[in-house]
Amino acid sequence: MDGKTSNLPTNSQTTNHQLLSTITQEKAMINISMLQEVLQEFVSSTSNIQGAALVSPDGLALASVLPAEMDEDRTAAMSAAMLSLGERIGSELVRGTIDRIVVEGEKGFGIVVSCGPDAVLLVLANAAVKQGLLFLEIKRAVAQISPLVA
Repeated sequence: MDGKTSNLPTNSQTTNHQLLSTITQEKAMINISMLQEVLQEFVSSTSNIQGAALVSPDGLALASVLPAEMDEDRTAAMSAAMLSLGERIGSELVRGTIDRIVVEGEKGFGIVVSCGPDAVLLVLANAAVKQGLLFLEIKRAVAQISPLVA
């Protein structure tokens, strides 16, 4: 040899990298599974909630429990865009940090809240929901979800 060290990984380095990659993938799968469980529990145990979705800031669905007639991909993209635009509006109007974006229609509410820098939560509730209780339940859900997406 000419005295130069090789930049090629050793077998143990390759094995360690593969193991780390597998562990990371399994952790991501566990978190997605846990996120799905948290959303399912939230929707099924909270009265007047019709669905929920957790999406990335880029608008990709991470987990969802939505009514069958709703397009998950379209809903995810709109939720992320809505929170992003709401935050910009809040900044321009000097309103400080935005807690939630609420869309109220004749059939109920769509509420979008941030779950940290990596996720956005959309909650769909019917018109009979008590808003104070709904916002409390959303805060509880966010407290459960935030550590899973960190």
